[in-house]
Amino acid sequence: MDEHTRDESVGPPRTGSPTGWLPAEGHWRHDTLRRATAHGVRLFNAGEFHESHDCFEDAWYNYGSGTTESKFCHGMVQVAAGAYKHFDFEDDGGMRSLFDTALQYLHGVPRDYYGVNVLDVRETTTRALDDPSALEGWQIELDGRTPTADDSDFAYAESLE
Repeated sequence: MDEHTRDESVGPPRTGSPTGWLPAEGHWRHDTLRRATAHGVRLFNAGEFHESHDCFEDAWYNYGSGTTESKFCHGMVQVAAGAYKHFDFEDDGGMRSLFDTALQYLHGVPRDYYGVNVLDVRETTTRALDDPSALEGWQIELDGRTPTADDSDFAYAESLE
């Protein structure tokens, strides 16, 4: 683990033992990735796609090209940007382009990475390529739930500016 990705304040998953959680050590492989992921998912689920994008993008900069962490973060950046294009700009061509790229990055990322149901993310974005209405009401699962944002998530995103 890189020391710059350690944060003692980041807690364990709500359920299970997703990829990235080190149960024997009692912490995440990269605590700051889990923190960014949790904030990013909750903001996405609240329809705050730009802020969600920023959470994943900031985390992405911690990892070298070609790492699973980098691929995951980059893929989630593209998912958030694609949803932003679809919902805020009604630009489904832009959404498709971003989702195509997201799927390339998320290929091979474990299906439960840092608590995110990556399999569902891949399946939903794939469906949306043909039918953008697949995004209506869709939320990303984290630890088997679909949490939504609170003030701490907005404060975190704002701190990234």
